[in-house]
Amino acid sequence: MLTSIERVGLARYDGVADWYERDFAESELGVATRQIVVELLGTANGRLLDVGCGGGSHAAAFAELGWEVTGVDVSEDQLRLARARGVDALLGRAEELPFGEASFDAAVSMWTHTDIDDFPAAAHEVARVLRSGAPFVYLGVHPCFVGPHSRNVGALGIPELHAGYRETARCTEAPGITPEGLRARVGVSHLPLATLVQAFLQAGFVVERFEEPGEREYPYRLAMRWRK
Repeated sequence: MLTSIERVGLARYDGVADWYERDFAESELGVATRQIVVELLGTANGRLLDVGCGGGSHAAAFAELGWEVTGVDVSEDQLRLARARGVDALLGRAEELPFGEASFDAAVSMWTHTDIDDFPAAAHEVARVLRSGAPFVYLGVHPCFVGPHSRNVGALGIPELHAGYRETARCTEAPGITPEGLRARVGVSHLPLATLVQAFLQAGFVVERFEEPGEREYPYRLAMRWRK
């Protein structure tokens, strides 16, 4: 019998981990984006969970700041890189985190709502494993201006919007997906902004910060700090 991870085909980054690491996670953009999360997270204080840790470049940086970091991801190919960095990284789904209740003092997740099949379930799981009062910092693409409905190559200029903003089905072909890009390889799950924010609220989080980082005319990222 297939495991739950294999059954739903979640290891989408297997086979592209090294390419993703080079062109995204450790790029100038990736490092700058990580700094936004660091600033929202604040001073290191105990155990930090990195949900969707990927190759572990961000988790390793958080550890250097004094956090005791544990990462979780569904891609063994990505975890290979994380473990090579010395990151304590486990195979697991965000919707079924392999940890007990109130196990962590803080959590982060970056770029994951476009990959996780059931993001509301993942938000509930993060809330479950966090201690009362713990922060959860999330950073991802801005769903209004980046997604299958929005052609916004390089996040430059004015997005070209198409029908489909309210559609949530996973896809690999759409006006906003370039044939040579990441999403043509691994697919994308789109959530309208209200649905994304509601996922955190329904999980019991209280919002403390909501930002649209950057100086470009239209934001392509959003960053939020929630509190358990």
